[in-house]
Amino acid sequence: MPPQLKAEVNVMPKVVQGDLQSLPPEARYFIESNAKLCQPESIHICDGSEEENKKILDIMVEQGMIKKLKKYENCWLALTDPRDVARIESKTVIITQEQRDTTPIPKTGTSQLGRWMSEEDFEKAFNTRFPGCMQGRTMYVIPFSMGPIGSPLSKIGIELTDSPYVVASMRIMTRMGTAALKALSNGDFVKCLHSVGCPLPLKEPLINNWPCNPELTLIAHLPDRREIISFGSGYGGNSLLGKKCFALRIASRIAKEEGWLAEHMLILGITNPEGEKKYFAAAFPSACGKTNLAMMNPSLPGWKIECVGDDIAWMKFDEQGNLRAINPENGFFGVAPGTSVKTNPNAIKTIFKNTIFTNVAETSDGGVYWEGIDEPLPPGVTLTSWKNKDWTPDNGEPCAHPNSRFCTPASQCPIMDPAWESAEGVPIEGIIFGGRRPAGVPLVYEAFNWQHGVFIGAAMRSEATAAAEHKGKVIMHDPFAMRPFFGYNFGKYLAHWLSMAHRPAAKLPRIFHVNWFRKDSQGKFLWPGYGENSRVLEWMFNRIEGKASAKPTAIGYIPADTALNLKGLEDVNLTELFDISKEFWEKEVEEIKQYFEVQVNADLPYEIERETLALEMRIKQL
Repeated sequence: MPPQLKAEVNVMPKVVQGDLQSLPPEARYFIESNAKLCQPESIHICDGSEEENKKILDIMVEQGMIKKLKKYENCWLALTDPRDVARIESKTVIITQEQRDTTPIPKTGTSQLGRWMSEEDFEKAFNTRFPGCMQGRTMYVIPFSMGPIGSPLSKIGIELTDSPYVVASMRIMTRMGTAALKALSNGDFVKCLHSVGCPLPLKEPLINNWPCNPELTLIAHLPDRREIISFGSGYGGNSLLGKKCFALRIASRIAKEEGWLAEHMLILGITNPEGEKKYFAAAFPSACGKTNLAMMNPSLPGWKIECVGDDIAWMKFDEQGNLRAINPENGFFGVAPGTSVKTNPNAIKTIFKNTIFTNVAETSDGGVYWEGIDEPLPPGVTLTSWKNKDWTPDNGEPCAHPNSRFCTPASQCPIMDPAWESAEGVPIEGIIFGGRRPAGVPLVYEAFNWQHGVFIGAAMRSEATAAAEHKGKVIMHDPFAMRPFFGYNFGKYLAHWLSMAHRPAAKLPRIFHVNWFRKDSQGKFLWPGYGENSRVLEWMFNRIEGKASAKPTAIGYIPADTALNLKGLEDVNLTELFDISKEFWEKEVEEIKQYFEVQVNADLPYEIERETLALEMRIKQL
């Protein structure tokens, strides 16, 4: 732990569940030193049992933090303080000795590729926040495994938190409790400390019975020490420390050191009518239909899609040279608005039992509601908004927060892949990058080779989203959909990806880029999307098999004239969908060049510089 102030009361709180003495020494020291610092009233070591979960939910009901949704089986609604609704990139930092270990030093301005904080500044910030921060509360000790327990690709963490909401959510999102503690006995663990920053008695009343401390919120990562320290926010992305903090920021750094990849990617299995199966990993920024793709019902007869994960992939080459991937999570923490029977029927079949909803609207008959749910309200049923006020469509604001969430067990999804918990992981043969690009970018194209594919990932751009605090429809650079999640210098991250090509016997996946969101001059989508996206996956599948034809263009291979199966689809303008405009791409390549030059600066690998220049030359020849 960081240097600590002497706690005024150096007394160990009582342990109300579990046995501290039975823990490995390092785990015990981690818990005891933080208990002395944060001064909780008691310590509860989580076992992950059904009985414990019931108690935790009862505590939250009693505190008014959640309410039971009587329409469904074991579903709950939490409404947060309106100041605590999303990841806060401006308060999410990485602490390393040198800034350049965290981000490239930009040519001008500040880095958009992560936020660095010095060790000295962090020490001050830590010492003004944590001493006594859990007074009057219980410190919950959450042992958890990212990935199937016992898998060689999995990692163990312990999160200390004073939030019962975090306990209930981590039980859904990770493999949590006694089994994870047993797996810990012989190794390292990532140390996670979280506090809502509201010691009791309260200095001011809570909003929606939701404890948080927005003025002092800080989410800090110390990769050298494998530690995550989060203060002041109860929102999932800032408080469920196994998720983005561990599974991406800390894990990407561990992956660099150990020679694997921790990525913001869904994993899906796709089986053709002949019964042949392939696995893909795909990176999309928030709100680009990642969960929808991971759980798609394909419109193509005889094709089947199964879900391994919807958000994070840990991937490592095995001895045979196959890139093996696991989903380190155990649940889905999905954006609710826009989820409907039309957009994601399998999510709808997953979320109506054993689920915690956050910041959605509530129906008067004890159900949930949000924008884009596409279900008319039954007569006489009224709505209460996420702000806990009566709501009608004339309110002029959404009934559910745009970043409202469902936290639901993955095992309930009807199309989970039979191998989703396989210890060795599934073999990835294709990697897909994508973004929300209303203009200029074709429906699908394939990289010429691995280096070109890494360049495509590095050059990703997309319309901004509600999962972070950015506003409005600006096109943002979001390399690898990892911009908010890099655990170390992005230039070094690119070099790490490029190095995969030099692994002995590595069977490198093909790399593709997709854009479901291109619009015509009237602002209408050119492609129907959703289940029809299976047509694009079919082309990729056949490309890997060596069966589908393609034609080279300045930006990559696109399907040859009849290679994309459009059977049964009407009114699809392929010419517009695949148009590669010289004017658009000249601007695009200029933007990319500028971004690399300013943001990645001296850390840009020469291979990426070479790919940028090669693209520029090919565009000139259009």
